[in-house]
Parts: sequence; C-alpha cells; structure tokens
Amino acid sequence: QVQLVESGGGLVQAGGSLRLSCAASGNIFRINAMGWYRQAPGKQRELVATITRSGSTNYADSVKGRFTISRDNAKNTMYLQMNSLKPEDTAVYYCNADIIRNYGSGYYWGQGTQVTVSS
Repeated sequence: QVQLVESGGGLVQAGGSLRLSCAASGNIFRINAMGWYRQAPGKQRELVATITRSGSTNYADSVKGRFTISRDNAKNTMYLQMNSLKPEDTAVYYCNADIIRNYGSGYYWGQGTQVTVSS
C-alpha cells in the first residue's frame, strides 16, 4: 500500500559528501513528519534528523552543522545532504514517515541504504 525507498548511499572517503533520498509512493493522502535514522553494526538505531511538513527541522548533536534534511512535499520525497563525513557516520540509514492514507495512517520505514565512510 505504501512504500518508502531510500537511495544515494555508498562508499566515500572521510571529508566527502553524499546525498540520500527517500521517496514515498502508494496510497498516500498526506505525509506529516519525516525523519532519517541510522544503525551501525552492534548499535541501536538512532535518530539523525527529522523534518515536519512545514519544514521545521531537528538534528542529532553528532550531525549538526554537517547534515541538512529537506523535503519536497509535491514529490513525497525527503533528502539528507551529508557533508564532512566521518568514519563514525558509517551505518545503514533508514527513512521514516508518518503517513496518512485514504483509509488509516501509520509510521512507515524504508529498507535502508548503506553509507560507508573510509578513513
């Protein structure tokens, strides 16, 4: 019914940049808040950044000043621009969205995209 698909992950050297995308499709009436999370091997999933429908943002302290979250409501797509990447940013990055469908609502997750930062 609803799919979130992440893209843009890959291997990059420390100090480099990547841009992640998360595209939502399916039976969607409106998308409220969206967010990026990440999970490194052996660690719990953690919040990276969130953005409301109106564009208010929130960031984890570890990424403030380096990452920028944005969205295009017309395209049901969210982005994460990641600059000055560090090896500790290596993780699987997941997008999450609060989606209202024509019948019902819920929080949805993407399948994840791997980001690897080499030192």
